[in-house]
Amino acid sequence: MTFQEQILEGIPAVLPNSKPYEPSINHAPKRKEILSEEEKKLALKNALRYFEPEQHTTLLPEFKAELETYGRIYMYRLRPDYKMYARPISEYPGKCEQAKAIMLMIQNNLDYAVAQHPHELITYGGNGAVFQNWAQYRLTMSYLAEMTEEQTLVMYSGHPMGLFPSQKEAPRVVVTNGMVIPNYSKPDDWEKMNALGVSQYGQMTAGSYMYIGPQGIVHGTTITVLNGFRKIKKSPTGGLFVTSGLGGMSGAQPKAGNIAGCVTVCAEVNPKITHIRHSQGWINEVIENIEDLVPRVKKALENKEVVSIAYLGNAVDVWERFDQENLHIDLGSDQTSLHNPWAGGYYPTGFTFEESNDLMANNPEKFKEEVQKTLRRHAAAINKHTAKGTYFFDYGNAFLLEASRAGADVMAPNGIDFRYPSYVQDIMGPMCFDYGFGPFRWVCASGNPEDLAKTDKIACDVLEEMMKNSPEEIQQQMADNIQWIKGAQENKLVVGSQARILYADAEGRIKIAEAFNQAIARGEIGYVVLGRDHHDVSGTDSPYRETSNIYDGSRFTADMAIQNVIGDSFRGATWVSIHNGGGVGWGEVINGGFGMVIDGSKEASRRLESMLFWDVNNGISRRSWARNEGAIFAIKRAMQTQPLLKVTIPTIVDENML
Repeated sequence: MTFQEQILEGIPAVLPNSKPYEPSINHAPKRKEILSEEEKKLALKNALRYFEPEQHTTLLPEFKAELETYGRIYMYRLRPDYKMYARPISEYPGKCEQAKAIMLMIQNNLDYAVAQHPHELITYGGNGAVFQNWAQYRLTMSYLAEMTEEQTLVMYSGHPMGLFPSQKEAPRVVVTNGMVIPNYSKPDDWEKMNALGVSQYGQMTAGSYMYIGPQGIVHGTTITVLNGFRKIKKSPTGGLFVTSGLGGMSGAQPKAGNIAGCVTVCAEVNPKITHIRHSQGWINEVIENIEDLVPRVKKALENKEVVSIAYLGNAVDVWERFDQENLHIDLGSDQTSLHNPWAGGYYPTGFTFEESNDLMANNPEKFKEEVQKTLRRHAAAINKHTAKGTYFFDYGNAFLLEASRAGADVMAPNGIDFRYPSYVQDIMGPMCFDYGFGPFRWVCASGNPEDLAKTDKIACDVLEEMMKNSPEEIQQQMADNIQWIKGAQENKLVVGSQARILYADAEGRIKIAEAFNQAIARGEIGYVVLGRDHHDVSGTDSPYRETSNIYDGSRFTADMAIQNVIGDSFRGATWVSIHNGGGVGWGEVINGGFGMVIDGSKEASRRLESMLFWDVNNGISRRSWARNEGAIFAIKRAMQTQPLLKVTIPTIVDENML
């Protein structure tokens, strides 16, 4: 069968042969035993409902074995034989170009070069899933292949509920992930519902089909590192940045350090992912012995090298040894998947990687105890460095939250706040988000690198022209992103699809997108898919990350994210998504996202202007109402440019009166 025929087939009438487990692939760890015997039967019934009754005899023992062995039913037998990657849009079967673009984005999320655990359909973060099983993938792709412009595909946590009559103006796909009743949003609730096959953790760009490989977080981390060094009034040259985690998102840290121009040390316990990142060029060197690491770092600092070093071992060992050696760390963070601390997001010191995985699956209480012990040591070592002048920030991965729950010394004297700021509180919030700057990304649907180079130039030209007349308050953001886009090709950031990201405000996003649309209309480039990360101005309510610099008491509310996805859906988005969970954990954040296909038409121009303006200014207005100075400036400026915008501005209260 051809690739197109396999897509159209959906769930095959004749079962494919079972597939051997491939140890060379980076697999998800075994999930802990959480279902009762009756619940296991329910999980099996839930899985078998995708298949005809005559296939149940074959599949039942197989799915039972998967549940017992891995803690989940992935339906490995249904994994396609074709290579998984983002093909040019013209290669997909279908009646609707928008649907073909979504198929392209789904396959990009599951590309072996992009996905963290591709056979388990997990893109990043240890549990950020596109689908729960391969039957869902096959069924979704077949639905997209038959979709018309008068249908909408409804996705319930990876399950394609079906195609519903709709209209051309409506989104082609509406995605929800993990939207459970609030009182059932604890980590173990996710474990149980995911094992039953009824809910999933989509992170954000995993389950909303908008992940573009580590490049997405490389850019945000580069901006963070540059501004972090500005905050301590030091040049990155000859500076040391120490962090941890080389998984899907955190693999970007060493690359960002190189672009910023410092020495980066990133600890990682997983040998497989460490060597993958090295082979991909995201890190320069791998060191497996702490005795070799110290002199190598000292030499790099003395010579003011720009180099990234992966230490294959536990981050705690690095922080403690550097303290003993009195090796000064300028910037420090952690980007392990601590939103998922008990299922492979963070590993205890004193155990090999294999020993930890065994402990996680077979003695979860002991594993949790060792993780919390390690967190206490980790925080204690960081405290010693910050006492000597290190600037440490929480990188939005729930490090301080989980450390506090473990009893680590991370609380401020008031007993309420953390002693270290979130990087959003200190850097990204006041410097970028309040002014409307956030991750604007695009994918060239042709798959042609020449199209990407052309869009890079278009974006750079637009930003340089805008910067001539931009206010002083946003000049630095403009300059940083012009520098970024000029070096994008040189830094070889593409993994998977021909994609790019930069930070822009609403004006920048609209102007760049419209310039793309005009280039498509002239036949200079093919279709472009627009999107963004959840780590943005408006789409995410996350009290310890994206909205951590909201101080009016509303940071635990999620009105902004819900309003965002509703507003995007009727202003022209091709697909929209709303998720429980993200980088800081299930139950800790609500994320809204979108994708938009632009095709060179006048209709695309109308949609992109309407939707992108809302997608940014919704968040600026909320930040302004919280009395954030930069956001008040930005929303007043937006009202001057758009007479139909009228936003309530807060009155500032005299503190002396209170």
